[in-house]
This record gives sequence, C-alpha cells and structure tokens, in this order.
Amino acid sequence: MSKPYVIPLSEIRREHVVVNSRFIATLAPVFSVEEARMFIARIKEEFSDATHNVPAYIIGGGNTVTEFCSDDGEPTGTSGKPALAVLRGSGLGDVAVVVTRYFGGTLLGTGGLVRAYTESTQSVVNAVGRGRRVPVHVALLAIPYNLLERVRLMATRHNGEVCGEDFGGDVTMTLQFPVESFDGFQNALRELSAGKLMAEVIETKEAIIAL
Repeated sequence: MSKPYVIPLSEIRREHVVVNSRFIATLAPVFSVEEARMFIARIKEEFSDATHNVPAYIIGGGNTVTEFCSDDGEPTGTSGKPALAVLRGSGLGDVAVVVTRYFGGTLLGTGGLVRAYTESTQSVVNAVGRGRRVPVHVALLAIPYNLLERVRLMATRHNGEVCGEDFGGDVTMTLQFPVESFDGFQNALRELSAGKLMAEVIETKEAIIAL
C-alpha cells in the first residue's frame, strides 16, 4: 500500500471580494485525474456565468504526483500557477481547487491577480479538515453485554472506530483500526478478558483517518 500522506477530508468553499471582483474558491478531495476533471466540470457548470473558473489539482502525494493548472483566460501565469503553488506548499495530496471569478469592472493588474488567486486558494487550504489515507483492519468481535462500554472506550483509545453493533446473544461489533494500532487493541482486549476475547480481521483496506 502507498505511504500515507495528508488529504482534505471534505469539499469546502470560501468567498471574498477584491476591488469589486468576486472570488469564490472551492476545494475538494479527488483520487484520480478523472475525478479531478469531473469536479472541475461540475464547478464550471455551477458557475457557468462567471468570468473565469481557474482550476488546479495534485493527484497522489509525496514524490509521486500528477499536477495540473490552467489560467482559464486570465493573463498567463497570474492565476492557475499561483493556485497550484499554494496546493504544493500546503502538503496536501489528492486535492483539487477551482477559483471562480466574477469580474467587478476594475483591472487588478498582474500583481493584483496573482495575489487574489493566491489568497483565494489559501482561504480554502487553511480551512479544510485534514486526514490521511492509511491501511486499516476491519475486524469482528463478539463480546458479552457487560463489556460493551469498556470495549467501546478501549477502541477509541487505540484510534479505532466502531462501525456497527449487532445485539443478539452477545454483542457483535464491527471495528476499524489503523493497522499500526490494531495489535495494541488486541493486547488490551486479552488483558480485559483474561485471554478469552480476540477480534478477527475480516478485511484490510485503505481508509481516510482524520488528523
């Protein structure tokens, strides 16, 4: 599996006005070039009456990335490149941004445009929640009812998440843990139950874990 890197947790939007021009920045997690293109197309359709919809994205993370940007009709180098530069500096991977501009009647000049697109992209980069795409174990665990609250707390302490609970003769819990945290949970479970309980891994996959 790939080395973990930081990604945005959700799609967010921020807006501000620069000398009567309205700038709307929309940022989202994207996990392929096709997904990035679909996101850009959706924003362009939403703001089809805008003067410009400037896109930039980084797919992947670390040393293995695919990058793209476009000025979408703004003077060369004044919009797409500044937006991409902010994404590069953010440490985020699997991220796309579109900065929408409604022209306000006053020319901003080259420096003003660079500053406006930089600040617009920074506004969403700084506000978005962050997580990591990491390998996780999904596990099943059957426990007596009297241990339910303690096991819930124990899972949380070991960075786990309770994905489901089925109440029958026992409680069957579906749990998810970062792979690196799972052994610690198993050890704590054995101590709690004098070696009688153990979670069974049913799937190993990648998931997004909030930082």
